[in-house]
Amino acid sequence: MPRSQKNDNFIDKTFTVLADIVLKALPASKEEKEAFSYYRDGMSAQTEGEYAEALENYYEALRLEEDPYDRSYILYNIGLIYSSNGEYVKALEYYHQALELNQKLPQALNNIAVIYHYQGVKASKKSNFETAKTMFDKAAQYWKQAIQLAPNNYIEAQNWLKTTGRLIN
Repeated sequence: MPRSQKNDNFIDKTFTVLADIVLKALPASKEEKEAFSYYRDGMSAQTEGEYAEALENYYEALRLEEDPYDRSYILYNIGLIYSSNGEYVKALEYYHQALELNQKLPQALNNIAVIYHYQGVKASKKSNFETAKTMFDKAAQYWKQAIQLAPNNYIEAQNWLKTTGRLIN
């Protein structure tokens, strides 16, 4: 049974009904509509913490979806799941694939920066300061790109860049 038929709360049911109406009215191919359905089910599963189910749906949506812009969001969401599970190398791979298809995804740039910053903190705690500096510099590079795309977002990152002297290009 598709996840869209399992939703228990009113808001999810309402969204599902509206999404189904829009989906039927859209001038899209059967494959595009099916891809969107899998994507929607993946988002629902992801919201509920059902990451394995979400990944299954996202991979199926990715198989069906041809539009690069839409594929970028599927890849981004896959990256989110791997990041949530602590699989940072896989997360980085998917974030980078998303950016190859859509260079205007500041949230992917931010998440890449967060991973590098986290790695820098870990290296710093182990007194591996050379690695820490490299990771912090990478984080700064990605945060600058994210901030350039979304200047009003990522205030904490902007403050970190200022306080560490990395705000200057």
